[in-house]
Amino acid sequence: MTGVKAIVYRRYGGPEVLEVADIPEPKVGPDSVLVRVAASSVNPVDWKMREGYLDGAIDVFFPVVPGWDVAGTVEATGPAVPEFSPGDEVIGYVRKDVVKGGTFAEKVAAPVRTLARKPRNLSWAQAASLPLVGLTAYQALHHALKIGPEDTVLVHAAAGGVGSVAVQLARAAGARVIGTASERNHDYLRSLGAEPVTYGDGLVERVQAIGAPTASLDLVGGEALISTYDLGVPASRVASIVDASVAERGGAYVFVRPDRADLTALVDLVEAGKLTVDVAETYPLERAADAHRRSEEGHVRGKIAVEVMPS
Repeated sequence: MTGVKAIVYRRYGGPEVLEVADIPEPKVGPDSVLVRVAASSVNPVDWKMREGYLDGAIDVFFPVVPGWDVAGTVEATGPAVPEFSPGDEVIGYVRKDVVKGGTFAEKVAAPVRTLARKPRNLSWAQAASLPLVGLTAYQALHHALKIGPEDTVLVHAAAGGVGSVAVQLARAAGARVIGTASERNHDYLRSLGAEPVTYGDGLVERVQAIGAPTASLDLVGGEALISTYDLGVPASRVASIVDASVAERGGAYVFVRPDRADLTALVDLVEAGKLTVDVAETYPLERAADAHRRSEEGHVRGKIAVEVMPS
């Protein structure tokens, strides 16, 4: 059987459990697409999964190939997949019902529901960095909060992977955006169209000096979420991706899911020049452990990409 190179971990642990290995080429099920991977990216959920934090929530089968983001070229399709053909360039948030065959590999079998065509104006690294963060921001802002031009949206941790996309999506919808970030990222947020404020003590007063938010996307939890309520944002217009207690107050806890229509909407916004992806650093596949370490350090502006097949 033909093998492919991949990153795997055979037990839970730190970045040191990641290793390069040869694995069997993925089988293509009826509703799946075989993608030759050009790039993937690191999300916090990847190393949380690697450390076993989500063991009680989803079945894990070792050895695990990590990674849920992908950008690459279709090599083959299942018999129930008319949407794509070999040679098509695609992106995807390849989350399956179990954790085993991820995207840190030369090839991945991806359910067709997880894929959309690749934006023509993004590099492979940028394209691979879009799906998870883009879908998270899109589903929070458009499905949970239903933002519009009349809104002033407060985005906590606005310079990070999800936050930077959320700022652009909110601006594309015509909303005003206030974004919290460290002072070194204020110019960056201004370039995205947000009005920056420094997080920490006195945040409520600093936001009030700028304006009154009508909706808020929380990407931090804890004090940041509490400050949102102190600002008088209606509980029903608060969404969080990290703190499930928001639902107890009438807000929305958003756990991103693969959605081809939403991903296609993001692709359209990218190609219209209304959305881009900031790639902070790129690592080769063999240095996936270093990419995980960098993500765990935090304070990354934008995304960390992993190049599988150099372009």
